Amino acid sequence: MATDFHTLIDRNKRNSMLLIALFVLFVALLGGIIGYAIGYPRAGAEHAWRPALIGISVTTVMAVVGAMGSYFGGTAAILSMSNAELLDRQDDPQLYNVVEEMSIAAGVPVPKVYLIRDSAPNAFATGRDPEHGIVAVTTGLREKLSRDELQAVIAHEISHIKHYDIRFALLMATLVGVVVLICDAILESLRHGRSWRHARFRPSKRNKGDAAVAVLLFLLVIVLAMVAPTIARIIEMAFSRQREYLADAGAIELTRNPDGLAGALSRIHADPDVLDVANRATAPLYIVHPIKHFEGRASSIMDSHPPIKDRIRRILAVKHG
Repeated sequence: MATDFHTLIDRNKRNSMLLIALFVLFVALLGGIIGYAIGYPRAGAEHAWRPALIGISVTTVMAVVGAMGSYFGGTAAILSMSNAELLDRQDDPQLYNVVEEMSIAAGVPVPKVYLIRDSAPNAFATGRDPEHGIVAVTTGLREKLSRDELQAVIAHEISHIKHYDIRFALLMATLVGVVVLICDAILESLRHGRSWRHARFRPSKRNKGDAAVAVLLFLLVIVLAMVAPTIARIIEMAFSRQREYLADAGAIELTRNPDGLAGALSRIHADPDVLDVANRATAPLYIVHPIKHFEGRASSIMDSHPPIKDRIRRILAVKHG
């Protein structure tokens, strides 16, 4: 069973890198299509490849720069948005002991611990790799969970660190953001731009067929600009859900206590307090989606977390299996 589990982790990491590479390729292709479509009305098919190359270059640079910025600066931004404060050992020795226990069990460096002063119980992990791992918990989590439940939550977050989910989440969020930014810019330029409305075809080299192609390309750009962000988010959310399942399995492997994790998820989900610092950018990081109306209807392809009932059912199936 252990071999199968670690094989799953290795496959998960390979798929993550492949997905990121494909995402960059998707961004570049998007830029190329848009560049070609915008250049076609003025330059014609024989010269439209030049703006296409420009589009590929610009969008690829945006994706790479965004990914690098996220890799080195994304963690600080997340902690700042979450109002998280670095916690010293003397401030909460028990929490530090639990974090150390689970880190040793997982074979990863002990992450830094941050505290979010909020009564809603929740937690997340972030960082670019296990050597720079961070676990953040709310005061509500410390006050409302038993030690076994706390240990299970920490084990879940340590599993995210061990699986390199923290790096993947940073990069994917950035790449999705780049797609959204590009598409928003395209729609805005089409709304206010002059290149399409005032494009003139050269009679000697154009015919009605060329004009029809130009119109089709124009419509393609509009459709891509509207649909691409949704496709990007669907891909991101699908992998996010799989990572939650995998981190749940990792937590059980570390604690040998399915009841602790099932109880923690149930208690966090049922708690009425709202995590005020959470937003749509940081919400997918938490062990339970902190925005109540999203978590309450979690069942669609656009959800970052699997339904709580489904997660608990799987956890208890391990216990009885």
